[in-house]
Amino acid sequence: MAEIMVLDDVSDAGMLVKRILERKGHSVSVFTEEEDALRHAAANDVELAILDIKLKKMTGVEVLDELKKLRPKMKAIMLTGYPTLETAREALRLGAQEYCVKPINKDELETKVAEVIGE
Repeated sequence: MAEIMVLDDVSDAGMLVKRILERKGHSVSVFTEEEDALRHAAANDVELAILDIKLKKMTGVEVLDELKKLRPKMKAIMLTGYPTLETAREALRLGAQEYCVKPINKDELETKVAEVIGE
């Protein structure tokens, strides 16, 4: 199973993702602060980052850019309640594998995570 981190400025949203993915056997760490998530990624072998696009200090796309510098092989799925073509393109250009629209659909999330980590 995968080592996954979730970054969402709404802790309930992050905890929902954690519950869904832990039922599938993944190890999931949840963060609401960008700096904490980046520190965790630097210190741990995170395989997948699930990032909200709207955060407190940075955008999820900016966090993705920083994460790719720390861990170039890390996979990413972006989450947003405000989908735009521009944001999707930028996230994919920086290496995100998938894009999910909130509210999170449990089956869609499980399927996309399995596809991205190659299960």
